Amino acid sequence: MKSLLKIMMAALIALTLSGCGSIISRAVPGQGHGNQYYPGVQWDVRDGPWRVITILDLPLSLVVDTMLIPIDAHHGPYE
Repeated sequence: MKSLLKIMMAALIALTLSGCGSIISRAVPGQGHGNQYYPGVQWDVRDGPWRVITILDLPLSLVVDTMLIPIDAHHGPYE
């Protein structure tokens, strides 16, 4: 029972952290580096101390960034 609880907590933490690159790059000023498409993916592939979390976050950021392309295109023109 305790191992199931630990697995559920780990899954919850992973889901909570997912999309973090997409959210940070759009919500925190200066973190998305301005005019760009797929800022969450670019945020995830940067070199930083949280590279392990990138493995979990990158696929989900890719999905979120793809869904937000119309919004990013509306705010363009981008480089």
